[in-house]
Amino acid sequence: MSKEIDIQVSSGNIFADLGMPNSDEMLMKAELVRQITELVNQRKLNQIQAAEVLGIDQPKV
Repeated sequence: MSKEIDIQVSSGNIFADLGMPNSDEMLMKAELVRQITELVNQRKLNQIQAAEVLGIDQPKV
């Protein structure tokens, strides 16, 4: 008794695959957040330090 699994190949943009509006913009924002997060982690910054480096308020980090 085996079940068939439906597999759908991604376009490379999950937001477009889900039919979301502005999918290219959302993908770009997600990639930017990923890169910022990676840098913050590499530099071992806390939220306050990250806010100072990014020039934004700490709650927005």
